Amino acid sequence: MVVRNKPSGLLPLRSVLIGAAIAAYCVLLWCLRNSSYRADPLLDAYLEMAGSLIAFTFAANAMVRFRGTHDRISLILAFGFVLAGLIEAGTSMTFYRGMLVTPVSHDISLGWLAGRTLLGVLLLAALAVESRIPVAREPGKEMAGATLIVGAVAYLTSVFYFMLPHAPQIHVGAVIPRPLDLLPAAIYIAATIGYGRRLRRVSAQLDIALFAAAGLNVLCHITMSQSQRVLDAPYVLAHVWMVMSYVVVLGGTLLDNAQLFDQVSHWAASDSLTGLANHRRLIEVLESEIQRSRRTGRSFAVLLFDLDELKKINDKHGHLTGSRAIKRMGAALRDGSRTIDTPARYGGDEFALILPETGEPEARKAAERICERIAQDRQEPSISACVGVAVYPTQGTTIEQLLGAADRALYQMKDQDKKRIRLGHVAACL
Repeated sequence: MVVRNKPSGLLPLRSVLIGAAIAAYCVLLWCLRNSSYRADPLLDAYLEMAGSLIAFTFAANAMVRFRGTHDRISLILAFGFVLAGLIEAGTSMTFYRGMLVTPVSHDISLGWLAGRTLLGVLLLAALAVESRIPVAREPGKEMAGATLIVGAVAYLTSVFYFMLPHAPQIHVGAVIPRPLDLLPAAIYIAATIGYGRRLRRVSAQLDIALFAAAGLNVLCHITMSQSQRVLDAPYVLAHVWMVMSYVVVLGGTLLDNAQLFDQVSHWAASDSLTGLANHRRLIEVLESEIQRSRRTGRSFAVLLFDLDELKKINDKHGHLTGSRAIKRMGAALRDGSRTIDTPARYGGDEFALILPETGEPEARKAAERICERIAQDRQEPSISACVGVAVYPTQGTTIEQLLGAADRALYQMKDQDKKRIRLGHVAACL
């Protein structure tokens, strides 16, 4: 048995770096805790409102992602961030008005604790639900279920905090002036561990962002636990960490949505079996080439291919083999094309190739090259194809004329000898 030793010194070095980072942050917290800095209440209101706006924006994008992927985490967190944003917006306005009346306060905002705890619990709830059933089967019912989950968590969280025997106070001079902030910190630590483990099987940008955001919220509440008075340096830094966590989550969602839209655009313009352009994309490229050729005066060519005897392949070998034959034909077309060319699946067993900046001689050479690739395919059953060529503007000046000319040439050549390539009017055949 061969035992593979891990690189010596790698794990200790990592532990040393993590320990150094923790120690450095503890020193920073000690410096901030003993500083005389006190922020303007308006700055805190701006931070809270910015966090609320980002939370609402994330919720909207998370719903878009849910509609596209039916991801339960996105659905639950969309509702959770809306509720957390509303709590933070209301808390910030109440706090700002209160500071105008009583500039010095040692009360801890229950709205802050409730909103932050709510979001942490929902992160864990989303993780638990996703591990059970990762994809929503009935989006309408799932939205109702997510609403119930968020409502239940919000109710229980508010009951927990608002049923405390006395209002929480800041313990000035204590080792941990705000011990209640360690509760949401513990929840976010659990969320960080959970989403970190989840990254072993998923790698979407939102999943990475959720892991990072959970870690930032741990820093947020550990930092807040060292605040000895409202609006001091740890207090403001904690709010900055909170807003940064929202920014990270929103950024991950935006990147995921951008990739999702790219995929949708690709699927809308490509054939699902061969990966080539579909009929819709073929027409769009033809229109573009006609417009460009009218401006430049240069010709382009259209090749139409027909896969021979596909029905016989399906009847003898089955439709799965027939589908593989279509994919083999598509691969030969793609491999025999230039980068600027557009290979497409025109119909069931018909393919097309648009050759920009190409005249009739070059189009014939392209037909020969692709036919040779088909002939070199040694897979069974063997396949062959006929190809018709039409050149703009010689054989037509509209899409219908070009495709019609290439189609007529193709079917004329189907009656010819399929073992040789005839370079005649507008076609070639294998």
